[in-house]
Amino acid sequence: MSPTLLAVDCGTQSLRALIFSQTGELLARVQEEYEPYVSPNPGWAEQEPEIYKQAMIRCIQRLKTEAPEPFGSLAGMGITSQRDTLINVDKTGTPLRPAIVWLDQRRADPVFARSGPVKWGVTLLGLSKKLSHVQAQGKCNWIRQNQPEIWKKTHKYLQVSGFLNHYLTGEFKDSVASQIGHLPFNYKKQNWAGPFSIPGRIFPVPKSKLPRLVAPGEVLGRVASAAAQRTGLPKGLPVVACGSDKGCETLGAGVTDPSMVSLSFGTTATVQTNTRKYFEAVPLMPPYPSPVPGCFSPEVEIFRGFWMITWFKKEFAHSEVARARELGVVPEQLLDQCLERTQPGAMGLMTQPYWSPGLDYPDAKGAMIGFGADHTKDHVYRAVIEGLGFALREGMEKIAARGGTVPVQAAVSGGASQSDAICQITADIFNLPMVRGRTHETSGLGAALITAVGCGLHADLDTAVSAMVQVSRTFEPNPEAVQLYDALYSRVYKKMYKALVPLYKEIQDITGYPEK
Repeated sequence: MSPTLLAVDCGTQSLRALIFSQTGELLARVQEEYEPYVSPNPGWAEQEPEIYKQAMIRCIQRLKTEAPEPFGSLAGMGITSQRDTLINVDKTGTPLRPAIVWLDQRRADPVFARSGPVKWGVTLLGLSKKLSHVQAQGKCNWIRQNQPEIWKKTHKYLQVSGFLNHYLTGEFKDSVASQIGHLPFNYKKQNWAGPFSIPGRIFPVPKSKLPRLVAPGEVLGRVASAAAQRTGLPKGLPVVACGSDKGCETLGAGVTDPSMVSLSFGTTATVQTNTRKYFEAVPLMPPYPSPVPGCFSPEVEIFRGFWMITWFKKEFAHSEVARARELGVVPEQLLDQCLERTQPGAMGLMTQPYWSPGLDYPDAKGAMIGFGADHTKDHVYRAVIEGLGFALREGMEKIAARGGTVPVQAAVSGGASQSDAICQITADIFNLPMVRGRTHETSGLGAALITAVGCGLHADLDTAVSAMVQVSRTFEPNPEAVQLYDALYSRVYKKMYKALVPLYKEIQDITGYPEK
């Protein structure tokens, strides 16, 4: 059999182990789900790192049993994982505390620009609130302030990918393209920032506690004896530096330049592209390191994006979930009927999908407006999907305005992209053709693309993309729906935040939620 590629995709709610061919065909797939996090206190989100490691071990073992032929032809492997979920480990790689998941809302005290001329300068520039917000989100700051004994014992502070890479290879190494989060990282130079730089002062993690960075596409280590025995992987199998889940997803969707954007319909909904130009789509939000050499990945995020489908199922779709269980299908398949029973615009019901605030909208809360007596659960679901589409369109427009390139096509990926109805709604809202690849495991495919180059199966990423990324369907915009959505977007959605933000602030002051 021709050489094959193993991609491990460790997400917020599940881990998948995937084997791809050199032509991008998904040959084998296993998945293990787990609770996304536990909340020992309100707003906290933590996970035991052992859950990620054991899920990876079991999934790889299953692949060896269930797909022995492609498993036996592995040329290399790579890991892509959720971003900004960080793990404190000792010298052996053993976790010292639960991982603080990216969804966590605890707040640290500011450590930079607290007084003196620096504070005055930041205030004068109107950046005080944003700077405080960014510092407060730094979980390294919270651990240093509240668990100093843990921080003192910490040998390395790792992304999930770095934690899993160490388990496999025994090396504290990780990809440059995985360093996305509240870390002392210089996004322009794509390397660790110095201690006296702004990132180094905002997130004062010593370089000694950080992993060695390896460029995406390079071999960062080889599977060690202990990991080989536990997983069944061949000892010495190359482990290639890949990138974050969203970065790999963008690449796996075939997006290599700013004429195209990638829309991720995942737990966090994102719009992202790849460009050689450095620019901030949102002020103080640098473009992320791309798995494409020499490129940056500007991105706009909607936190708890298509997680809102999970929220909707839990709160409103009990009958659909039960019925899906009886039929042996996923509940989302039945929820598509909610979209089929309603018309574009949801009879005027509009959603602002900020169930968690973002950097560009720090005071936001979620909102639905326009309710009437004729609205049903179906309209609520459609309004949620349309609201996410409006938010992603707004993100694309920010990227286009700052980057100076107007996209002519979009690629859709992530769990919700399996819905034809959701893809069509998004095409209509964007007024752009939406392409969907032949596999929805786009993050894994992106990791396989990089691994293929790292193992020498393809000469470069352009060659790998041409060989491995194939479009299964294109969703063309419907002119009538485009006209309606454009009016709702420009005349209503774009004005919602400005109109509601004073009330959001009052709610926060009165109730204390979310915590300041």
